[in-house]
Order: sequence, then C-alpha cells, then structure tokens
Amino acid sequence: MSLIITSPLRGWATTLDSVPDPVFAQRMMGDGVAIQPLGDTVVAPFDGEVVTLHDAGHAISLRSAEGAEVLIHIGLDTVMLKGEGFTPLIAMGDKVSRGDPLIRFDLDAVALAATSLITPVIVTNAEAFAISRRTVDCAIGACEALMTLVPVQAEARRRSDDGTVVEQAVTLSLPHGIHARPAARIGETARRFEADVHLLNGDKRGDARSTVALLALGTGFGDEVVVQARGDDAEAALAAIVALLATDMGEGKPAAAVTAAATAAAEPLRVGQIGGIIASRGLAMGPAVRLRQTEIAVARDGASAAEERTALLAARTAARAQIAARADSADGNVAAVMQAHLALIDDPELLAGAERRIAEGRSAGFAWRGAIHDQIDAIRATGNAHLIERIDDLIDIERQLLSALTGTPLGGDALPPGAIIIADDLLPSQFVALAAGRPAGIALLHGGPTSHVAILCAGMCLPALVAMGDALNEIADGTPLLLDAEAGLVTASPTPGEVDAFAARLAQRDARREAAKAAAKNACQTADGTRIEIFANIGTVEDAVLAAEQGAEGSGLVRSEFLFLDRDTAPSEDEQHAAYQGIADALAGMPVIIRLLDIGGDKPAAYIPIAHEENPALGQRGIRVALAQPDLLETQLRAILRVEPAGQCKIMIPMVASLDELRHVRAIVERLRGEMGITTPVEVGVMVETPAAAMTADLLAVEADFLSIGTNDLTQYVLAMDRGNPAVAAGVDAMHPAVLRMIGETCRLATARGRWVGVCGGLASDPAALPILVGLGATELSAVPGFVAEAKQIVRGLTLIEARAHAELALQCKSAAEVRALARAFEETRR
Repeated sequence: MSLIITSPLRGWATTLDSVPDPVFAQRMMGDGVAIQPLGDTVVAPFDGEVVTLHDAGHAISLRSAEGAEVLIHIGLDTVMLKGEGFTPLIAMGDKVSRGDPLIRFDLDAVALAATSLITPVIVTNAEAFAISRRTVDCAIGACEALMTLVPVQAEARRRSDDGTVVEQAVTLSLPHGIHARPAARIGETARRFEADVHLLNGDKRGDARSTVALLALGTGFGDEVVVQARGDDAEAALAAIVALLATDMGEGKPAAAVTAAATAAAEPLRVGQIGGIIASRGLAMGPAVRLRQTEIAVARDGASAAEERTALLAARTAARAQIAARADSADGNVAAVMQAHLALIDDPELLAGAERRIAEGRSAGFAWRGAIHDQIDAIRATGNAHLIERIDDLIDIERQLLSALTGTPLGGDALPPGAIIIADDLLPSQFVALAAGRPAGIALLHGGPTSHVAILCAGMCLPALVAMGDALNEIADGTPLLLDAEAGLVTASPTPGEVDAFAARLAQRDARREAAKAAAKNACQTADGTRIEIFANIGTVEDAVLAAEQGAEGSGLVRSEFLFLDRDTAPSEDEQHAAYQGIADALAGMPVIIRLLDIGGDKPAAYIPIAHEENPALGQRGIRVALAQPDLLETQLRAILRVEPAGQCKIMIPMVASLDELRHVRAIVERLRGEMGITTPVEVGVMVETPAAAMTADLLAVEADFLSIGTNDLTQYVLAMDRGNPAVAAGVDAMHPAVLRMIGETCRLATARGRWVGVCGGLASDPAALPILVGLGATELSAVPGFVAEAKQIVRGLTLIEARAHAELALQCKSAAEVRALARAFEETRR
C-alpha cells in the first residue's frame, strides 16, 4: 500500500538540503521536500484530519486515514510574525479532502518579514512511513504528486475465502480514460476495503490497487469497463468504485489528458475542414448559402453639374431615410451602427469630394464612389488595422446611395431556414437585412474580429468565423456545414458520426440555455457558495434593458465612447447625463461602472486633435487623451456625478499605466464632488489593460476602489500582436498562458490589498474561460448582455476548489491551444 502526497502549494520543488535552517536540512523533524512558493494558498495534500494548527497560522499538521503525518511549515522564522499575514481557513480537528484550502497568506508581506519563504513539507512519523519517490528540482502545481509514501512494515491484507463475485458494468466519464491520476484515486478507494477488486476492459484485467495494471487496461472516454469484487465487503467496494468511475474524479485530475488533448488540437486540419478567427462564439449546423454582391455600374461622365448635384441629393436623401428607418426600428448594437452610417452619409469630406468631381464633369455615381475611395485609401494609409476594419462601413454607404441612385436592388434571394452564410465579406446593412431570415451562422473569407459585423453577430449570439481565406471559395452552395465557432473551424460535408456528435453538442447547449434562462434572475454563486457577480458590458440604454432581462447584476463596463464617436462636436454635459441616467434607471439601482472616454488609437474623434502617430496603440490612448483634454474630462465627470441615486455609478479609468494617472483623476473627482455638494462617496477604479498596470496591481489597489481587467487590449500588449491585424490575429488569444498568468498575478496582488478584481474584456464572454477566470480569483465577470444568463449558469456549476485546480493546470500549459484543449476536456467531464 502506498500513499501519494500531493503538493500543498504552487511553486518550485527542491530538496530539504536547500533549506537554510539545520532543523529541516538535517531532517531533525523528518524527511520530506521543500517548496519555494509562487501561490498564496496552502491546500490539503491528501484526505485526512487537521492534527495541529499553530496559533501563528504559519504551520499545520495533518494525518491521513493510513496514519501518515505531514507537517507544512510556511517560510522560516515566520512564527515571529505572530499570525500577521496568515489566514487559517480551517480549524484543528477538521476533516479535509485533497485540494481543500487550509491557509491563505500574504505572499509579499511574509516575504518581506521572514528569513525565507521556502516551505518544508515533512513526514513526521518516519518510523511508520518511508518516502519511495519524490518530485524535486522542477516547477510544481498545487495538487500535483510531490511524494509517495510506503509503510515501513506493511501488514498483510486479509483476504476472504468467500468465492462470491459481484460485478457491474460502468461507462467511463473520464475524458481520456484511466491514466495515472485517476488510477491513483481508484487505488486509494479500493484500499479502503478488504475485498479484491479488479477492472476488466475487453480481455484485459487489472487489479484496482495497482496503478500500472489500471494503466495497462488502455481505456478511453466512453469505454465500458466491468468492475468485479470478491470478499466480505464486496458489495460496498463495488458500489464505491462504480460511483467513482462514473465521475470526472474531481478537480485537477486530468493533467495527463492535457497533453493528449493538446496533441490532438495541434494536428493538421483534415480534408474538408477550414480554420478561421472567431468573431462570435457558438455552434451552427446547416447548408451553405453563398452571398454574392450585386455589382452596381455607374457612368464616368455626367450631364450638367446641376443635374448631377440634384441626382446625388435625391439619392442621398433616399438612402438616408432607409438607414434612419433601420435605426429607428432597431436597438442596441444595430441601432448604434446605423447611427454611425447616418453620420457617414452626411460627412462633409465625402460630400466635398463628390462635389469636386461633379464640378469636373463626372456623374453623381462616379463622384460618390470616388469620394468614398479617397477616404478608404486614406484609412489604409494609416496602417491601423482597427480603422481598416471600418472600411466596410464606407463601402456600405457607397452601395446604399448608389442603389438609390441607379435603382439597382441590393437584396438577394430569401435564405433557406438555418442557412450558414458564406461570403467574401459582409456589410452591416447586408447583415441587418439577412438577420431577418434567421441564419444559423456566418463564415467570411475576409473580415476581422472587431468589425461592425462581428459586433452585430456577437450581440445576436450568432456564431461567426472570419478571415477564413481562399479555401472558403471551394465550398459549393448547399454543402452541409458544421460551423464550430468555439474551436474556430468549419467542417464541410461531415460524416454521419460527426453530424451526430455535433447535434448532441447543440442539444446540450440548448438545454443549458433553457436552464440558464429559467434561473437568470437569481443571484450568482458557485456550487460551494462563493459569490461571483455577473455583470454586462453595455453601450446604450437598449443594451442595459437587455442586460437586466438576462439577469445581469449590474454593468461592469459602460462604453461611454458611444456618445463621443461619429460626430463633429463633443456631447454636452446634459446629453451625457441623460444617457448615463437612462442606463442607471434601466438597471434599477444595480451598480453601473462607466469607463471614462477611451478615445485614440482605433477610436479617433474628429474634434479631438491627435497628431499622426507611428504606432497609435502605444500613443495617445485612453486616460492619456482625457488628461490632455481637461475640459472634456471634467464635463464627463460632472455628467456622471449628476446621476441619481448618487454612488450608483462608479468611475473606471481606461489604459492606466501609472499610479499618478489614478491620483490625478481621483483628485478631480473629489474636487468636483465638493463643488457640486455631493456627500456620497463615488468609487474610482482602474482598467487593467497594460502589463504595467497588471504588475503594479498591488500599488494601484492601495488607492483604487476596484480593478477590472480589459482582456482585449491586455492580450495584444502582452503578446505584442495587434488584434486587428489579420496577419497575426489568429495568434491573439487571451487564453495564452502568458495572459492568464498576468490575470492571475493581478488578482493575487489586488486581493492581497483587499480589492476585488473583475474582468470586463472579451474573455468574460468566453464560456471556456469562465472556470479559469474564477479559479484565478476574479469575483466579477462582465459579459455581453446575451451571454449573461449562460455565464451565471456556468459559474453555478463550479466549486471554487475545482476552478482553482483547473486554473493552476491552465497556467502550466505551453500555449493557448493547450489551454483550450484543457478547457474542452474540463467541460466534457462536466456534461
């Protein structure tokens, strides 16, 4: 019989010889392993009982059911801290399970005060147990195998002569069958009984107490194995093993499956599969319907200038009326995009460009097209990929006006039910028209993940992939397609087996959504009672109404720039106040976090002068622009402070890179509060979008009321990849371990200072990411309104312990692909 001791901490495992204290280095207290900690929570290394807990909270001893006694001593000379920086989470005599949190400690404070943070893990009853294997000189995660203990004098296990055999078949729920860790769990369970227990897989037979024998069975997910038990307590042993095999074996167990899943994900796509960039997550199955744009021909030369001006004015008036009608009949993102198009069709630069060409003798259509393409060329010359994605909006209004001018219809044939639209690209107005036909999904040859069409798809929860390349042209109309906008691929002409598996995923998704909808208005907490707030990212009052309907508990991000863009002058204080008040009213007293004006880079405003920059993403952006425009900033702050009830709206500062920026804004807020006679405190937080903010989260947390991580920008800055550049966009994945580690560090540093941390970027709307974000320490997640109910349902199905263990595994992955493979395996084990 052996006992596996798992690591109680994340860190670097080393020998006791490395401990600068002779009491431990010379094994005076017993043999063991030392860990240089990188995590701040000690967890139980096995199932057992808390035997001792020092009053100072720095040391704890546990006893396993087998009798092994282990001491965990956090740091050296830490008893001198008299409990400062240590928070015991259990009490003496408590029963604990492997992975249960035991002690949380302030990593920074203890490191500064103690001789060393190195943490010995000691077997104190060496007379009864010896260490047969140990893990040293490598990184180790919490709950990973650290030592294997064997009894010094193993007693022979009594075997019953009773020949009665009981057996039961069970289908494995383990995502990758019985590998090392599940085998250890099975063995531990089997050893609690006197009965002989064996597992059978086909003609292979393995002793349940033998890890090697269980591995040799070669099982996989969904395999049916037979459990056989013989002996006095055979019935009880059988029931226990069958119950264990029917589960996923708990949190953190499928570590070996990560490699297998990652390897599978890294294999080349098979014939018939095409990869793309996810613009809007989801699953869709249906026939391919190719969208072909109608070409609109225009004459080069016109009649008289007066006639062409009249024709252009009439066409612009007609097109404008159509756009205005769409805006009036829509809400949320669709209305916002249509409003942007109204501003474009009245743009003075476009009108001046068209007028100039008409004066040169060109036709109204030729003049309008030329003016549009002047602006397109100017945008392309900036090299800013975010702006380049907005070229579609210019092309859109070009086509709408030319359609009105020439009478050429833009609409195509009606969509068949559940079609998957395939196109080179899709314009916002086309999307709005096609959406009425309820397509199942969209796959585009070009396009970008932050284009208006991508935003519209996300708002409608319509699965969409973009930048799929020329291979998409090989798909013929009517071809059956599986669009997986969770894995980022389209499968053409799938096999019957692939169709069945995909249909099962769709059915599971629909069932989850229905359950989520039914419980949408309930407060969100994990299965073990930890409160996690689910908020919504919004830009308009309509978004706020939808968010409330979906069960949002507030707004973690109000994109205030929706008031500032696509116009010639800044909005007044009254206009801003009316908008913010409308959002606050729609959320009926729930928290509203308003991001201050985030202009610059990919979001320019004509009335804010920003000189040409070689790299706009690293120039005047976010709070840098606002501080350079104090009148603009103070007007916005006054509008926010006027919202009633006072304090409902919180202020969030974008693109913070230094503590001085936070201090500057807070000073303005406090001065304005005094001038306006507002006595209710108003919370001011920071948006963590730069590595600088992430790595100084402890400093910011001392003076900020909260921190919220913007994963979109944080990802591109950590990976040094422009998320709007199609050449590198496929690699811009917030699930990259480097980004996750940055998020985890932010949570750790801020939580140690008593500040909560939220996530308001796109990652909070990714179902695969939610367990990891919760495990990393985020206590508020702000998603797109349409995902709020589902997000709450996902979180309710988690325990904090399993989320933390899952997050620890994610941090140890080598790539975003490995993390996503791990996330898929985690999800599969929970279905």
